[in-house]
Amino acid sequence: MPLPVLAHCLRAAFPHRFRSLFPHAGALLACALLGPPAQAQAPDTLQRIAQTGVVNIAYRESSVPFSYYDSHHRVVGYSYELALKAVEELRRELKLPSLTIRQVPVTSQNRIPMLQNGSVDIECGSTTHNRERAKQAAFSVSIFVISTRLMVHKNSDIRDFADLAGKRVVVTAGTTSERLLRTYAEAQGVRMQIQAVRDHGVSFELLERGEADAFMMDDALLYGERAKARRPDDWILVGQPMSSEVYACMMRREDHALREIVDRALVRYMKSGEIMALYERWFQRPIPPSNLNLDWPPTPALRELYRSPQSKSLD
Repeated sequence: MPLPVLAHCLRAAFPHRFRSLFPHAGALLACALLGPPAQAQAPDTLQRIAQTGVVNIAYRESSVPFSYYDSHHRVVGYSYELALKAVEELRRELKLPSLTIRQVPVTSQNRIPMLQNGSVDIECGSTTHNRERAKQAAFSVSIFVISTRLMVHKNSDIRDFADLAGKRVVVTAGTTSERLLRTYAEAQGVRMQIQAVRDHGVSFELLERGEADAFMMDDALLYGERAKARRPDDWILVGQPMSSEVYACMMRREDHALREIVDRALVRYMKSGEIMALYERWFQRPIPPSNLNLDWPPTPALRELYRSPQSKSLD
């Protein structure tokens, strides 16, 4: 609490010099509550981590190649490795050589509620940083740049969003793709059947089984789902991007101190150039579970992000 505010509180609490503290405990409590919650709350997460030696890291089960299970049911991926870099920095900052990671699975629908209720401390997956979500959570510097497109069978007549009229389109519930597609359909008057399901893997399964004509999602995630397909060459990405977005790690809004530690780790890793080896491992080399190479060179926008890391939504 700033000194002037503290002085005001003390004057309010002790109008007579020798009066006992307890009759004015309520006044002191009120003043404390009026103080900025971020300053009061920010140290709590770090304090709890220091006391328990445990940090809660969220992961996605099927956001290939960002955060997902490999063939041995281990959590792997580009974003998950960035989360581990943040944990290393946290370990150094708190001088906790035995800091334990508690892995917490989340979905598109529950990732923010689980962050807010304290089940998760850091979420690094495939979460878009936008203005609406920034009202609910704090975001690290951006970790990836994507575009929103469609995946269809190579023999499909769908080549852009305008071709979705009368088609069955699957999206993952709670994603920006779902919001964008519903807004597009309403604004353009395009009648289509939109089905929202719980995760990216389920979305692609519907497409693969022929129960959907197109799957709308971030291009990087579509490439990841294609990598898991029984016949990857049967699936293609089409359409002019409906949006460009950035991914970032999420923390609670009041956890400013934790966010500073996470940002410090990410910025150093990007500016050093080491992150290019991480990118190559997940986007330009064979990856689990089927050892398919996404063969996707870094875009100019991503290279620029690595040169000049920043936390900024694109909407």
